[in-house]
Amino acid sequence: MDEALNSTVHPACIQEPPLALDAIKQLDLFGVCQYCVLTFMSCVSLLLYLELCLYIYKKMPYPKKTKVIWINGAAPVISIMACFGMWIPRAIMFTDMTSSCYFAVVVYKVLLLLIEEFGGCNAFLKRFAGEPFMISTGPCCCCCPCIPRVPMSRRMLFMLRAASLQYAILKTTFSVFSIILWTNGIYDPFNLNIAGVAIWIGLFVGVLTIISLWPVAIIFMNTNKHLRSVKIIPKYAMYQLVLVLSQLQTSIINILALNGVIACSPPFSSQARGSKLSQQLMIMEMFIITLVNRLLYHRPYDAVLPEERDNPQNNHNHNHNSGVVVQAAVVEHDV
Repeated sequence: MDEALNSTVHPACIQEPPLALDAIKQLDLFGVCQYCVLTFMSCVSLLLYLELCLYIYKKMPYPKKTKVIWINGAAPVISIMACFGMWIPRAIMFTDMTSSCYFAVVVYKVLLLLIEEFGGCNAFLKRFAGEPFMISTGPCCCCCPCIPRVPMSRRMLFMLRAASLQYAILKTTFSVFSIILWTNGIYDPFNLNIAGVAIWIGLFVGVLTIISLWPVAIIFMNTNKHLRSVKIIPKYAMYQLVLVLSQLQTSIINILALNGVIACSPPFSSQARGSKLSQQLMIMEMFIITLVNRLLYHRPYDAVLPEERDNPQNNHNHNHNSGVVVQAAVVEHDV
């Protein structure tokens, strides 16, 4: 029975992805036009990002501009890597790892940008020290609203930054480790057998991802009301959209391909065809996100000023100083 079933399966459906030249040769006119349009979209995304980098470098102060440049690079980098993976099917594992490692750094940069909008760590602590922060947010504790609030302190801010930074470091480390195992034939990203290495590395990296996203959500949920003037909500929404499309969407398509839902199409097996479909969708989605990000960031904005305390003594001093200034102006006018 198994021999009869194997005889009806095309050999390309059970082999590794084709070489780049073999994949290009089997393209028809529609396929060539599709590849060219998607490549054009990736190039436009890169050019728009470079133009935005030049604008930000000239208009924004340091160190905020470095963080904004890193964050805006997520969509173009993923788009370019997806374009490479589309043209070179056997390189998809490396392009996906590169995109994931870059986005791991972006998660940490988003947290730093939220803090930098208030003037840096010292200014952030000066404004929010002792203020209770809600930590029952996603992705860890969104279903636990009974968790008590935690007062903001220097120690808590350090823990939030460390929890976000660990993903940028460990994700890169595990990617290099996976490549080393792959060279020895031990690591296979499409082998999700319980005895395989890929599933355990994937699960561990998934836990690290959730831990790193939690601090960013905590800072955003407790400070976004103070950052409406810099359009922080749509900027954060674009960051979340990149996260969902680059991580969750790719995982769903790969699972469908592994289960045979995505049909084999020689010279592409089900897994290779699912990866190609994921790369093509990613290029279009990242192109749109790049356009939206350019509209959001291609404008100068000032840092959020600290709120004035309702202190009668400060108000009295302010009124007294105002009176002195007015009196001095009158004397100068009389002279």
